[in-house]
Amino acid sequence: MLKPLRQGLPPLDPAAVSSAASCALPARYEAVREARQFTRRSLDQWELGDRFDDVCLVVSELVTNALRHALPANTPRPAEQNAPVRLHLMRWTERLVCAVRDPSDESPVARDTDDFSAESGRGLFLVDSFADGWGWHPLAGSLGGKVVWALFRLQQPPSAE
Repeated sequence: MLKPLRQGLPPLDPAAVSSAASCALPARYEAVREARQFTRRSLDQWELGDRFDDVCLVVSELVTNALRHALPANTPRPAEQNAPVRLHLMRWTERLVCAVRDPSDESPVARDTDDFSAESGRGLFLVDSFADGWGWHPLAGSLGGKVVWALFRLQQPPSAE
């Protein structure tokens, strides 16, 4: 599942995550604000606050897409502990990955963005523009659904010599 997350970077050891955070999001649009607040707290803890604007925009789009497209209008809205959408933030030395899990098996579809005056349909275009890469994977086993992720390359601190 993590192979596409290389994006020209050295191979990734999934066990080498230096920091990770996750939160359940309720199936209502206020969850987008909650996701932004969670992202702010996590990035500040990891001293990545300078990346907040780009990461927050991408998180907002991924969560909005999960709520809008992965949860049909007739989907029961379970209690928060069984929330159908989860935001995961994972930090390695050279990259940050934002991933949103939702219950839909449908692949995300980037729409043609010729009409920039349209009210919607630009979410994945924005993700593609602000992240260094993005993709999605179906989930196996009892979870079902999918994960849509976005990758951000991180600057390496200058080495002290």
